[in-house]
Amino acid sequence: MVIQKAAKRLFDVVGASLALVALSPIIAVVAAIVRTRIGSPVFFRQIRPGRNGDPFRIIKFRTMTDERTPDGVSLSDEERLVEAGRRLRRWSLDELPELLNVVAGDMSLVGPRPLLMEYLPRYTAEQARRHEVRPGVTGLAQVSGRNDLPWEDRFDLDVWYVDNWSIWLDLKILVTTVGRVFTGRGVSEQGSATMTPFEGSSEERNGG
Repeated sequence: MVIQKAAKRLFDVVGASLALVALSPIIAVVAAIVRTRIGSPVFFRQIRPGRNGDPFRIIKFRTMTDERTPDGVSLSDEERLVEAGRRLRRWSLDELPELLNVVAGDMSLVGPRPLLMEYLPRYTAEQARRHEVRPGVTGLAQVSGRNDLPWEDRFDLDVWYVDNWSIWLDLKILVTTVGRVFTGRGVSEQGSATMTPFEGSSEERNGG
């Protein structure tokens, strides 16, 4: 197990470093687009749960404005998500800075996506197992339907990944991710600018 973890970490560091170099022209262009179309700051930073639920600061390109009502209340995602941001999400270009999180050791190239800290107490014990590994830039749930999938299905895939991880599985997911990016399917949930918040599994809400 120790050797496997070391191999995955080496795979992440080498892969993310090479990707940062190869994609640096695209990253520079995206940064310029965000700066001119959406504004400053160029990067969006937020505390997310990492391995074992430990918090870390994720870094992404901004896709939304900071517009608020006269009372200071933030507008809805639909109202704040500008066209340039939609296009960045469509091609997953807003996720590129997460490669820095991979190099830093907060994330892996492949793993369950890091969601919100507020979701932690809402998971069932089985769903919480998704945090037994580092969160990923992409993952099994992302190549299996992304935000088109119900939350429970995504978490089932995350836990399956935790139990069945291998370098070959990571490679397969990475290759599949490239194809998914070009189709742009599942970027947002149908009828939503992004996705409906996770409020807890139905059995938990019903007291089951």
